[in-house]
Amino acid sequence: MFDGLTIGKRRERRTGHGNRAGLRRRELLLATGVSILLTGTAFARTEEPHRFILKNANTGETFTGPYRDATGPLPSAVSDLAVFLRDFHVDKTGPVDIAMLDFLADVMAATNQSQATVLSAYRTRETNERLRATTFGVAENSQHIVGRAIDVTFDRDLAGVERTALAMKRGGVGWYPNSHFIHLDSGPIRSWELDGDFDSLLIAGDLSAQPRGILSVRQRMARLRALARQEMLARR
Repeated sequence: MFDGLTIGKRRERRTGHGNRAGLRRRELLLATGVSILLTGTAFARTEEPHRFILKNANTGETFTGPYRDATGPLPSAVSDLAVFLRDFHVDKTGPVDIAMLDFLADVMAATNQSQATVLSAYRTRETNERLRATTFGVAENSQHIVGRAIDVTFDRDLAGVERTALAMKRGGVGWYPNSHFIHLDSGPIRSWELDGDFDSLLIAGDLSAQPRGILSVRQRMARLRALARQEMLARR
């Protein structure tokens, strides 16, 4: 279990002291040795620490505690999250994108979700290629490869979470209602839904093959949607 540090409420003005604190925090983040993706908002001042209660569905590990405070991302928490969000298939850690973490934290706060279950986060390119060979909808250049994406599920109101994430316009939002999870990433703003209507039409996602038998109108429409989605996913 990775327990973050307990950080009290802090307010810092944009003074020379605050700037020095931010620079010191950057140095400590670099010293962790973790590849950390930072945007212009990574060191934005926040009145309250951003906290997570997360469980990894694949490893059973949990992360509990803050990952940023008023100065910026917490080095020890980012190191723990790099391990927690690793590619469990090959036990390799990857980049940690603060914008992606902020997106998830803000969605959870806006929908009053106290905890989330992580299904997938960082993936090596090798793992991604194996998944592409067996799973429909895995993009060739997935945001998971660069640590900017996370697939999560919640115990309640998943549809509300998806609507809230879309309204924020912070990146990619994928909605998988039949599989009961959503995809969030800090890449370009876009959205998609894979509802499973077409999952049984073809094996291994080979939508270029001709289906067997006569398809119903609903199945034909689902097939057309799947083809459009496949083209879109290949570009993301």
